[in-house]
Amino acid sequence: MRPHFRRKALDDVGGWDPHNVTEDADLGLRLHANGYQTGIIRGATVESAPVELGVWLRQRTRWLKGWAQTWLVVMRKPSRTFASLGPAGFTVFQLMIAGMLVSALAHPLMFAFIGLTLAWLASGNVSDLPSAHTALMWLDMTNILGSYLTFGAIGWFGFTAYEKARIQRRWLLLAPAYWLLMSCAGWRALSQLAGHAHLWEKTPHPVDPVIPIANANAPVRPGVSGKRRCETSKTVPNPGGTRLSPMS
Repeated sequence: MRPHFRRKALDDVGGWDPHNVTEDADLGLRLHANGYQTGIIRGATVESAPVELGVWLRQRTRWLKGWAQTWLVVMRKPSRTFASLGPAGFTVFQLMIAGMLVSALAHPLMFAFIGLTLAWLASGNVSDLPSAHTALMWLDMTNILGSYLTFGAIGWFGFTAYEKARIQRRWLLLAPAYWLLMSCAGWRALSQLAGHAHLWEKTPHPVDPVIPIANANAPVRPGVSGKRRCETSKTVPNPGGTRLSPMS
């Protein structure tokens, strides 16, 4: 996924922030605050995702650090941000940016909760707990399981048939391990934010040598054979939008 912008729109919102290591998050907010909308272009790209743990961890660290930078900058003036983004935009911003950061950092606490709960169940003292507390405990456990299942389902149904054939369902069982690694990236991002806020750890994107066998469910543009479908965004001006920006 690569962003594409009309030059005028980019200039209107102040251009790139050279100090933000997740520049598309920062720019997306400023585009929305200035009345622009983003659309989807179904094009083709040969960019592949990281396949090595070290590369993946550095990429996620940079993303989370950039989201933290964006949140800190935008929330310097909360009232102005609220006015610029509107109630819906402000709420989505908090859920997506702050929510992702908090969930990544706090995820190990959930495993501690599960461990303590299982140990308590094994002790045989379930009958000593009031029924309301027991119901709440099982509701929590159901929510945790449902979250993992939802995470896996969203990913699975977003894959092409070619990707499904290579990944297979059994890898979805590693979702808890994936989120633990996300937590590692989150804490790594937090430590970098304090001492190396503008460090940009580059992510190599080697071309996948087997991409040409992509299936018919991943259509490509004429003349670009052997490239997987990718959704990229473009910026479309909204004449009725305002020029307020939370980044000012």
